Amino acid sequence: MRKYTLCLTHKCNLRCTYCYVDKRAGRMSIEVAERIVESIFDSPSVDDGIDIGFFGGEPLLEFDLLREIVGLIERHPRFDRQNVTLSVVTNGTIFSETIAAFLAQHGIVLCLSCDGPPQVQDRFRKYRNGRGSSAAVSRTIEAALQDLPLVLVNAVYRPETLDKLPATVEFLSALGVRQIYLNADVKAPWRREDAAKLPGIFSEIGRWYVAAQLRNDPHFISLIDGKIAVILRRGYEPSERCQMGSREIAFSAEGRIYPCERLIGDGRGGRHCIGSIVDGYKPQAAPPFRTDASARAQAPCATCGIKEYCMNWCGCSNFLSTGRYDRMSPFLCAAERAAIETAARVYERLEPIRPGMFADHLAGKPSLMSRLQRGGWSPSDRVSVASACGAG
Repeated sequence: MRKYTLCLTHKCNLRCTYCYVDKRAGRMSIEVAERIVESIFDSPSVDDGIDIGFFGGEPLLEFDLLREIVGLIERHPRFDRQNVTLSVVTNGTIFSETIAAFLAQHGIVLCLSCDGPPQVQDRFRKYRNGRGSSAAVSRTIEAALQDLPLVLVNAVYRPETLDKLPATVEFLSALGVRQIYLNADVKAPWRREDAAKLPGIFSEIGRWYVAAQLRNDPHFISLIDGKIAVILRRGYEPSERCQMGSREIAFSAEGRIYPCERLIGDGRGGRHCIGSIVDGYKPQAAPPFRTDASARAQAPCATCGIKEYCMNWCGCSNFLSTGRYDRMSPFLCAAERAAIETAARVYERLEPIRPGMFADHLAGKPSLMSRLQRGGWSPSDRVSVASACGAG
C-alpha cells in the first residue's frame, strides 16, 4: 500500500507546544489538489491499495475543501472503494453533525488527538489565547463515537506526562474510546530516568488491558496489539518498514513534496523537500533516507536480539530525535523494548485463556473491530482477573 498525506492548510486554532508543523497562513488550492489526485491515480501500484490522509494544521478548518477533494477522488475513473482508504487527523476542537454525516457517508476514518484527562490535555494542547482544549475535545470524542463506526484516538506523552499514561488510557476508555494509540513526543528532552520508568508504566497498562479483555470489554492499545502482531509474525515485514520518500509521500498546502508529514515543517521548502506537484519529483534533491538495513546494522542494534521486532527503521522519528534517519534515540530504544516485553507478557497471560483471540494479529492486521464483530467472549470463558494478571 502507498500512503499519501495532504496538508490542506498550515493554519490551526491550537498552539500545541510540541507540534512539528509550523503554523502560518495558507491553504491548498483546488488546482493543486487536482494535480495531486491525478498523480496518485497515475501510480502503477494504485490497484494494490492506497491510503490518502488529510492533515494540517487543522484540516477541518477547511472542511469545504476536504469535501471537494473527496469528490475529486471518488469521481476519478480509477477510484475503487475497496482499494482506497481515506482518513482525517484532527485536533478534535471542530466537529458537527454535518461533518459526522459526511465522514460516515464516505467511509472516512476519523483520528482524533487527545493526550488524556484535562490536567494532561490542557498542559500542552491549548488555544492561541492559552485556554485549554480538553472540554471541546472530550465533547467531540463522545459525539463522534455516537455517529461513526470507528474512531481512533492518538495520545502523545512527554516527560512531564509520562507518569499519567495509565490514567490516560483509563480516561479515554471511560469516554468510550476502544482504539487507543500511544506515542512519545520524539523531540522532547527525554532523560535516562524517564527511560527507566517505562517498563513499570507499560506493565501497568498491560495489566489494565488484560483486565479489560477478561471482563469482556476488548480494547486496541497500539503498544500492546501492534507488538503482539509483530511477535507472532517474528518481526516486521519489509513492506511495513519505513518507506519515506518512496511509498510514503506528503504534500504541503502549496503542493511541495516531502517524504513524511512529520518532516513538512513550514511547507515552503527546506532540507526535506523533494520536489513539488508542479515541478515534479526530484530524487536528486532528497537526502539519503537510509532507515532500514542501515539502522539494523548500526551498533547497538546489530547485536540486539529483538531488533527485528523494533521500529528502529522509522526515519522521521529517528531524525526528529537524533538528527539522523538511521540512528534511534536511547529513549525510543527503551520504549520499544518495554513495549515488546509488555506485549509478550500480555500474550502469555491471555492466549491460554482465550485461545485464538489474537488470530487477526497473526495475519498482520490487528483490529478491535474483528473482535467486536465476533461478539466478544462467552461468560464461560471468564476466569479470575487476579489469576491471569499475576503478581507482576
